[in-house]
Amino acid sequence: MPKAILGLEDGLVFEGSSFGVEGEAYGEVVFNTSMSGYQEILTDPSYKGQIVTMTNPHIGNYGVNQADVESRRPWVEGFVVRELSSVVSNWRSEMSLPEYLANCKIIGIQGIDTRKLVKHLRDHGAKKGVLSTVDLDSKRLVVKAKDSPSIVGIDLVKEVTCEKPYDFRETLPSEFHWPAKGMSTSYAGPKRREHFIVCVDGGIKWNMLRKLNQHNFRVRVVPANTTAEDILELKPEGVFYSNGPGDPEPVTYLWGEMRKLIGKIPIFGICLGHQMVGLALGGRTFKLKFGHRGGNHPVLDLKSKRVEITSQNHGFCVDMDSLPKDEIECTHINLNDQTLEGLRHKKYPLFAVQYHPENSPGPHDSDYLFSRFYAMVDHGVW
Repeated sequence: MPKAILGLEDGLVFEGSSFGVEGEAYGEVVFNTSMSGYQEILTDPSYKGQIVTMTNPHIGNYGVNQADVESRRPWVEGFVVRELSSVVSNWRSEMSLPEYLANCKIIGIQGIDTRKLVKHLRDHGAKKGVLSTVDLDSKRLVVKAKDSPSIVGIDLVKEVTCEKPYDFRETLPSEFHWPAKGMSTSYAGPKRREHFIVCVDGGIKWNMLRKLNQHNFRVRVVPANTTAEDILELKPEGVFYSNGPGDPEPVTYLWGEMRKLIGKIPIFGICLGHQMVGLALGGRTFKLKFGHRGGNHPVLDLKSKRVEITSQNHGFCVDMDSLPKDEIECTHINLNDQTLEGLRHKKYPLFAVQYHPENSPGPHDSDYLFSRFYAMVDHGVW
């Protein structure tokens, strides 16, 4: 394989072998702690603007299939692994990971010490980086990384949102889930009536839409810049705000229009949607040192005192202290760093979580949140 180099803005350089396409890519270098799910990670629009490092040392062994992708194409700027599997062994595989990245024009690097890289990012924070197979001058790459634009202050949502509205009717295969101990099953039931909702696409994962369909919602997806007036003209029974990439504060058109809907219609937000809720309510967001990315993050539900193992992907967080305490209740916290993971409005039908209950990839602990949204739309319980 051709040589490839990853250079960080602070001078750290890694040499390895390239796979995928040859070229040069810039982005914020981050890491994901999931054991599997690399193709879902690659196609998650929330990774726009980022070079993703996998902490699992062995990647690519089960290949790629179109059934498990999360959007129309990969969005990562580059992909970093310790060891790329030379053997693809899975009956669902349609092509190898290198073939997939080459087809999608994504640069990958393997054979580097990902433990050293991840420890560096944990100690010093996410860094701007450049991944190259065409410029192999380490010093020059470090300068390029320093001079590249930061993810802070840039609107990346406009790069990943849909161009026009569409209906989404795909659902998940029937599954049988036992309810967790102490969890109410009153919202469940296969014969519930459908509710029509609008999903505002900030960079949505398809599994969120599948989950909404599975929980008896009829879904219309609209672009992120859709106005509140246009949303209300569709006469939805609720509005869902999706995940998405980058810094939430510059996306003023999204949280500004959301502000006009609060109190008029039930609202549920996930990930970027959670951050949009915080900003629409007058709060602030801040950048995390190295972010939360992976399928094993513990979150405490403050009401039930249950700990959920969650799937996460975000580099920014809502500052709970910036929100009005008389109106907003903190519902979930991250047990690793005590940051805000969920909130609800005390008066209006509105709640949001920072993590990913659609579990792709990830655990099923938080699936109840879609039932909670249904209950809020159906009979005002949230």
